[in-house]
Amino acid sequence: MSYDFDLLVIGAGSGGIAAARRAAQHGAKVGIVEFDRLGGTCVNRGCVPKKLMVYASHFPELFSDAQGYGWSAVESSLDWDKMITSVNAEVTRLNGIYQTMLDNSQVEMLTGRGSFIDAHTVVIEQDGEAPSTSRQVTADKILIAVGGHPVKPPILGIEHAITSDDIFNLKPQPKRMVILGGGYIGSEFACILNGLGIEVTQVIRGDRILRGFDDDLRTEIQLGMSNHGIRFLNNIQLIAIEKNDEGVTVTVGREDGSADTVIADAVSLAAVGRKPNTQHLGLEMAGVKAHGGAVMVDKYSRTNVENIYAVGDCTNNINLTPVAINEGRAFADTVFGGNSRTMSYENVPTAVFTTPEAATVGLTEAEAREQYGEAVQIYRSRFRSMYYVLPGKDEKTMMKLVVDQTTDKVLGAHMVGSHAAEIIQGIAIALKMGATKANFDATVGIHPSSAEEFVTMR
Repeated sequence: MSYDFDLLVIGAGSGGIAAARRAAQHGAKVGIVEFDRLGGTCVNRGCVPKKLMVYASHFPELFSDAQGYGWSAVESSLDWDKMITSVNAEVTRLNGIYQTMLDNSQVEMLTGRGSFIDAHTVVIEQDGEAPSTSRQVTADKILIAVGGHPVKPPILGIEHAITSDDIFNLKPQPKRMVILGGGYIGSEFACILNGLGIEVTQVIRGDRILRGFDDDLRTEIQLGMSNHGIRFLNNIQLIAIEKNDEGVTVTVGREDGSADTVIADAVSLAAVGRKPNTQHLGLEMAGVKAHGGAVMVDKYSRTNVENIYAVGDCTNNINLTPVAINEGRAFADTVFGGNSRTMSYENVPTAVFTTPEAATVGLTEAEAREQYGEAVQIYRSRFRSMYYVLPGKDEKTMMKLVVDQTTDKVLGAHMVGSHAAEIIQGIAIALKMGATKANFDATVGIHPSSAEEFVTMR
């Protein structure tokens, strides 16, 4: 049978674009469907604009720290509108770069929302057209790469809350914000907004933020955030939001009957998780199985339908941009490049761009003890880095290695402190290669640096 494309990708985020370009390099005729801006969550509503705002949020502390080194005091104020405009201009620039990359790879761009008619046919509907127009295309192979979206939980008055996507266009600058949720997105935005001079209260259901991360890392970050002025309301069972003349009132209740009320200027940022963007994809028309909205795939990113695949956040595996990119490229190499390979999910490093920053790779202490029992040995160091000595600040760095005593293999590495992401990236290579504690011990440290602590812990 003749098809319009060898491969049709639904979704032009990081994973979809990576797969499309790699498949085209292997000689496939590729089309990619997208109704929104190119680059997906990471470029438009995630990693890129968020990291730029992280940088912006650090300047007040840098101005303060400089005085400890002899610089005169700096009086500076934030032009919120200029920052938001500059961040969005960079996003627009990156959109153009992605379009150029697709053009250079000879990937055909199909604008609109794609949904299945059958296993080889997708209808593309263009929003905003009057009358609405649609186009049907066929493909031998179809890759689902539609990403995810933030969830608004069933909370009374949730219509008065914005999601994490909306913060990048929030004007004017608020003075008080409530963050609902203790995941990495909520925690990062709490630190960003706090650093930009906004009074922040973070509401979490448990006793600590960042469930699923190493417990020492969680404790250290939350302590650091508290020391920087973020207020935490924890062990919250009930939440209600009400619009009033002053802005928004958030009322929270605990199991013991105690309650707190917080008033924010106009909005409350909901940051309590994400779900796959599969609700309007018509998966049932193609016979594709999903669970909780997430597309079910095997190790080759293949669904239960032989010619349909899925990568990235819509599979709800590890929702990280580099993971989606690697999944997409592995799929293209396997299906179109004659090089069968799979994505390895072992020792995937990740960072949390809070203040203080954190990064991690491998097993947490709890995970290691569950798998290896009493054979687990912990090496931990907590200190003030040299940078903070002259400013006279009690900022702490925490480093931790999780080791299997039986084999001496390093199972996990965790860090809280300045440049944690940059440091853990290198440590991740060592763990990926199966490094032992003896290998760490035999490595000469770079002095003076915080990173050298990883090779001097005994």
